[in-house]
Amino acid sequence: MDNTAKSLENGNALPPDLAGVNDEIPYEELSIATPGQLMWWKFRKHRIAMISVVVLAIMYFMAFFAGFFTPYDPNEFDASYKYVPPMHITFTDENGDFTWRPGVRGLIEERDPETLRRSYNEDPDTWYPINFFVKGYEYKLLWLFKTDIHLFGLGEEAGEQPYFLLGSDRLGRDMFSRIVQGGQISLSIGLVSVFLSLLLGIVLGGVSGYYGGWVDNLIQRTIEFIRSIPTLPLWMALSAALPPDWPQTQRYFGITIILSMIGWTSLGRQVRGRFLALRNEDFVLSARLTGARDMRVIIRHMVPSFTSHIIASLTLSIPGIILAETSLSFLGLGLRQPVISWGVLLQEAQNVRTVALAPWLMIPGLAVVMAVLAFNFLGDGLRDAADPFNR
Repeated sequence: MDNTAKSLENGNALPPDLAGVNDEIPYEELSIATPGQLMWWKFRKHRIAMISVVVLAIMYFMAFFAGFFTPYDPNEFDASYKYVPPMHITFTDENGDFTWRPGVRGLIEERDPETLRRSYNEDPDTWYPINFFVKGYEYKLLWLFKTDIHLFGLGEEAGEQPYFLLGSDRLGRDMFSRIVQGGQISLSIGLVSVFLSLLLGIVLGGVSGYYGGWVDNLIQRTIEFIRSIPTLPLWMALSAALPPDWPQTQRYFGITIILSMIGWTSLGRQVRGRFLALRNEDFVLSARLTGARDMRVIIRHMVPSFTSHIIASLTLSIPGIILAETSLSFLGLGLRQPVISWGVLLQEAQNVRTVALAPWLMIPGLAVVMAVLAFNFLGDGLRDAADPFNR
């Protein structure tokens, strides 16, 4: 019986690698738990991280099934409904009676006699119920199956009356539909970029720490050169170098590769430090003596020993990628119309006039803040759970 099991049987304090787990778990179960189980038990005690998991799951689920959650085509516009403010949900009908069905009031268009600026107010004499699983514009579910069923909408009984949950933009397009659709790009570009950064960071950082010598010097000087360049100007220069006539799909992958080429340096240094500490460990020397090739030693023995640390680092780096794409698109150097991303949507809020008259156009920025905070809290929870000496 090992020392951990003996200490548990004798009622002694938990060793550092078992500290912080749920006190309700029996000692016998703790003594035979795998590192993954211990990490999960410690992670689920981090309440903010668990809430962040739920928030991110909802955001990715809505982005993945964007067509189902959007009541209108994100690119469909109606010039007669420009800059409509968010419409309130009410539970009283046109007669003022309470109803269990949510609904919205009609719109009354008014014009300022001096500035001729169009404004919209709620009509207290009209009320339209919000229906669920209604028919609307046609889209492809999971990019495969054509359907026209949407989660909510006013239905045919409302006629041409639109429903703008988060208002409309300067062309009369539904902001809620565009924000949900924009999440597909803004949230996926972080995952794709981090995946490419993971490959570069593990391969180059692992080679640097495993072999050392001139290979280590070459890779580390390259990392130092890349990190010495100001990040935003470098992103802007590389993004501006992309051919302007590229289709938006190619531009999307171009921006993803650019962000990956710069974002791998931090992970590469972390992997190098871990490899320097592990390459003389007994299990690495044993693998070498059995005739294992260098790549097998790196992939099968060294990398899995700090997988939890890599996962936590990647989770913390995703917000930086999302902010980078948003910044580039906001400045007009990233993705552009007709592609919809949160950064592209924030271009509408670049001037003071828009912010003063239509502040709801800044709601995509709130989506960015929620995603970044959720990823940061999730990364903190994973980092604390992966640390065996954290109490």
